[in-house]
Amino acid sequence: MAQELVLIEKQGAVAIARLNRPDKLNALSPEMLASLAEALESLNKDDAVRVIVLTGSERAFAAGADIEAMAKASPVDMLLRNTRQYWQRLWTLDKPLIAAVSGVALGGGCELAMLCDLIVAGESARFGQPEIKLGIMPGAGGTQRLARAVGPYRAMEMILTGEPISAAEAQRAGLVNRVVPDDKVLEEALALARLIAERPPVAVRLARQALRYGMERNMLKGLEMERRNYRLLYETEDQKEGMQAFLEKRPPKFKGR
Repeated sequence: MAQELVLIEKQGAVAIARLNRPDKLNALSPEMLASLAEALESLNKDDAVRVIVLTGSERAFAAGADIEAMAKASPVDMLLRNTRQYWQRLWTLDKPLIAAVSGVALGGGCELAMLCDLIVAGESARFGQPEIKLGIMPGAGGTQRLARAVGPYRAMEMILTGEPISAAEAQRAGLVNRVVPDDKVLEEALALARLIAERPPVAVRLARQALRYGMERNMLKGLEMERRNYRLLYETEDQKEGMQAFLEKRPPKFKGR
């Protein structure tokens, strides 16, 4: 029986997606990426799920791409393999995605963590883009997302040297939201996920959309999207409930409508 490459667990409004290729340190083979895209798209369609936590093992969130599958590839092979489609599918998910990173997040693993909206890391976690050491460069968003996260000069050093940075360095540089003891990573990510899951889902979705839209384009376009989404939220039941609950000094009961 084929190994299940992505394990799914649901805890109320939060889902956990765990990369499950421990013998290869969760290296992102085309099969792994396809399984991940399919699993997260299914969770994205599940109305009961509001936030997704993506994690790996204690040793590795994901150690990068599967080098065995790439070593003898030609440009045509890489074109036909078309793993870009899986990264695009992951980027278009509507629900917040939190990376819970233990161990290494290197190459494609670092790119996968950066594709998420928030990153919680263990104290011994390492982040890096070591592709230059293999005669290649990042190809799944590393040059762009890393520069936006840590700034162009820090990103240039990481990419041109291929050397990783610690979780503490990553947090200081703005790449990581929270650093916790290694045995508390998933617990902290789940606590953060539950906090977001308590918020009105439509407002979460539209706020997330506006922020990402502005990062992909420019501030003026982002401000236009922000204002559009802000006005749209006045058509939701959750907006009425949130403001009424505030006036009545009681906890709101958001329904996602």
